[in-house]
Amino acid sequence: MPPTTLPKLRPLDIQQIMHEGRPSLLVQDPLNLSERYLVLPQALGPALMLCDGQHDTQAIAAALVGNFGIRIELDVVEALVEALDQALFLENERSATGMAAALQAYRDAPFRAPRIAGDGYPADPGELRLFFDKYLHEAGPLPPMPASGKVIFSPHIDYQRGGHVYARVWKRAVEMAKAADLVVVLATDHFSGDNQITLTRQNYATPYGVLPTNAAIVDQLAEAIGEDKAFAGELYHTREHSIELVVTWLHHMREGRPVELVPILTGSFHHLLGNSNQPEDEPALRALLDILAETSTERHVLVVASGDLAHIGPAFGAEPVGIIERADLRVHDDALIERLAAGDANGFWDVIKRYEDSKNVCGVAPFYLSLKLAGPVEGEQAGYAVCPADQNNTSVVSVCGMVFG
Repeated sequence: MPPTTLPKLRPLDIQQIMHEGRPSLLVQDPLNLSERYLVLPQALGPALMLCDGQHDTQAIAAALVGNFGIRIELDVVEALVEALDQALFLENERSATGMAAALQAYRDAPFRAPRIAGDGYPADPGELRLFFDKYLHEAGPLPPMPASGKVIFSPHIDYQRGGHVYARVWKRAVEMAKAADLVVVLATDHFSGDNQITLTRQNYATPYGVLPTNAAIVDQLAEAIGEDKAFAGELYHTREHSIELVVTWLHHMREGRPVELVPILTGSFHHLLGNSNQPEDEPALRALLDILAETSTERHVLVVASGDLAHIGPAFGAEPVGIIERADLRVHDDALIERLAAGDANGFWDVIKRYEDSKNVCGVAPFYLSLKLAGPVEGEQAGYAVCPADQNNTSVVSVCGMVFG
């Protein structure tokens, strides 16, 4: 059977945009297997939805008419499916071959290169020092936490919007960053959905040099979780920014000195909202916490949780944000921050469940897991901001920084 007979989309990033004055859809692959993207008329959105592995092109054309009142000629549907296939956007042998090649290239490289350098921040180390030092100077005098501190909560929003929050939290955490001989990074995985843990043995690089990954600890985690499960989404490390943006600050605060990492992408807990148990009761998460806790007794471990808070407004599929919504957002964020500062992972999860995660908090997994790993701790807030997320300022992202002794 030809690979496009029953077309099924791979997980893709689909955004509404205006293209040449018309409502359109920008379709991109988070893994960038083919380095292609598609811009489609918005009317083809239902056709993408019907590429579910259950409909052939004739059934898609018929369903568009019968279910949506959209009449599109069969040859247009066939051309759409062919374009999706050529871009490696479909789950089939062609994309599987592309994924295997991309994964092998990633693993064979000496390190995971900084993807955003030269765009989101300077790629030249000298320019980057000046860039970060400007933010640190503008943050003013802030007392550093003791070197014995255990946990940092850092945003991972772009530096242009969140730089002053990064500066405040990392300035408070400078002695913690310098003293650590192992840094566990628990970071939001924006792409792989409910995959709870995604590991890699690859090193991470910043413009200052290479931060080596502790492969032995990764091997322990993979053995406990299951090799296939632990590395199923490994390629997402190539595209995901949440680790890169925090380890670049870490490297800066260490004045370019390397430190071993355990870089971990953590997926959404949204599917656990209806569960009466705590997320830590999930077998994979329990194994992760147990192994990292044992490691923490032998090393000077710093845990960096990379996460932002709420994402609300049209950019995230919700209603425009006005004065009332902003006030409600602050009540929501204050409730979360209070529980986080108390080191209360269970209470934090209770607030998320109470709101049914309606604010789309992307840092749920990193924040929760880092507190569970740290044990009894208390934190101090180090910056908070509500950042615009669209041109009309009707969508926002809230971020905060925290340091824990």
